[in-house]
Amino acid sequence: MSAALRDRLDAATAELDPPFAAVDLTAFRTNAAELQARAAGRPIRVASKSVRCRALLSAALAEPGFAGIMAFTLPEAVWLARSGHPDVLVAYPSVHRAALAELSDETLAERITVMIDSPEQLDLIDSVLPSNRPPVRVCLELDASWRPLFGAAHIGVRRSPLHTPAQLARAARTVVARPGFRLVGVMAYEAHIAGLQDHPPGRPLYGALLRRIQHVSRSELAARRTAAVDAVRQVAELEFVNGGGTGSVHTTAAEPAVTEIAAGSGLYGPATFDGYAAWRPHPAAFFALPVVRRPAPGVVTVLGGGWVASGVPRGDRLPRPTLPAGLRYVGTEGAGEVQTPLTGPGVRELAIGDRVWFRHAKAGELCERVDELHLVDGDRIVDTVPTYRGEGHAFL
Repeated sequence: MSAALRDRLDAATAELDPPFAAVDLTAFRTNAAELQARAAGRPIRVASKSVRCRALLSAALAEPGFAGIMAFTLPEAVWLARSGHPDVLVAYPSVHRAALAELSDETLAERITVMIDSPEQLDLIDSVLPSNRPPVRVCLELDASWRPLFGAAHIGVRRSPLHTPAQLARAARTVVARPGFRLVGVMAYEAHIAGLQDHPPGRPLYGALLRRIQHVSRSELAARRTAAVDAVRQVAELEFVNGGGTGSVHTTAAEPAVTEIAAGSGLYGPATFDGYAAWRPHPAAFFALPVVRRPAPGVVTVLGGGWVASGVPRGDRLPRPTLPAGLRYVGTEGAGEVQTPLTGPGVRELAIGDRVWFRHAKAGELCERVDELHLVDGDRIVDTVPTYRGEGHAFL
């Protein structure tokens, strides 16, 4: 990170009192363009959990090559669809009865696609909605994990139980046979490829092993996904086949069976993506905390800082002190609820009242900490927009 970026962010936000969050629109737009280029003509469905701000969702969708939203909860999808978004895919199965009941509205039923991987989920939907409802749009999720050693090992996240083409085709026949449902899509999210750092700092052997696993798994999934989609297309016409994530846009887009890519984190460029080899998005989302103490020579303390990301509890879940350069955590404390001491060469540039600019480890989770995002273009704020939280919503 350059001193010029720090100067620009400081100048734009000079009248604000931290803590606050800012998005650099130049980096945001550059990331959108680079994602579009990596998708090689496949439309990109914006993963809303990585953005969590309606204004920036709309900004992304206004960019060439972006179409549709992948929501993370059904209540969120209902809210977005009522806001005018015509194509919202819910990435996870929902048992939220009040939100399911909303699908009796014809407009919402046309705009929202729910995710399933079990007949039990169909049963629950039927228990909530009347039989004379508009058809519920359904997407089936194919498990993208790799299961070597004849299935004895499981490499990837625990998502759908539908792993084989035969299982997916059987689920497709179940949906097609049920009145009140319409099968429109298939999704497979390769989290162990798209969502893991393949060049993690300080872990070269792990990174080399992971890259090898990802290479083999990528080939296995491409063949299995193609067979699974072919099997489902024998049962129903599909509107879309969704795959990928920011970390695998370029490889997933190369699969003929995939018609669209999901991505969102790459728009903000969170700290986790510093550990990716193929593409590192430009950091676009930051939050500022004030220096309030100098407890010892070579140490400053900022107010707050414990904005820890979800996932496996490791150091890479912590927000990254980014500007000025050359800051690191004090090993005995880390990122704290009310204070965070920092050390390193960058401390020499800091006085009481100065800002330290951090990047969150993950993308959208930053928006769960702030009510608004200040949009910076050049060295000025051009707009201030609410996050989901700022609009009174905490969907998870």
